[in-house]
Amino acid sequence: MRSKTLDVKIFYTSIDSPIGTVFIASTSNGICAISLAVSEEAFLSEIKECGVTQRDDNRFTDLIKDLKDYFSGKEVDFHGYALDISPGTEFQKKVWKKLLEIPYGETRSYKWLAEEVGSPNGFRAVGGANGKNPIPIVIPCHRVINSDGSLGGYSGGVWIKEWLLQLERSRGQKAERQIN
Repeated sequence: MRSKTLDVKIFYTSIDSPIGTVFIASTSNGICAISLAVSEEAFLSEIKECGVTQRDDNRFTDLIKDLKDYFSGKEVDFHGYALDISPGTEFQKKVWKKLLEIPYGETRSYKWLAEEVGSPNGFRAVGGANGKNPIPIVIPCHRVINSDGSLGGYSGGVWIKEWLLQLERSRGQKAERQIN
């Protein structure tokens, strides 16, 4: 995230989802973090490094509704939300912005992503930027897979990536957790 600044206020909340508790945080500039598969203690520890925290469930009403719709299998357009990706490097920001162009229910390869951001041999670099994506689901890094069709990694766990892709492909049908 970003260096601690005493005047930065970070608001947060959490929601239950089929993949576990999802933690959400925002600054006055926009959504700055969504965390999957972490404990509340780990989440709070991470965001407290960035500023003063305050729980505010009412601040996230629209996003919570959209996330619940998303998890129920509805196609949701998250493009209307302000995002605070200021702590990312210029390369990471370029990758994260390109991820926003991948349509719901579709995937792209790390190779495609590397070429799109002007780094055709930078598969590992875009993979690293994906892994540092602070706002998964809204910035859909789960839609990036290996060129051979295998899933690759996912910071929340590969099973979550698989579940999210299955959810999007099923468009309204219940996604099942499958462990191979």
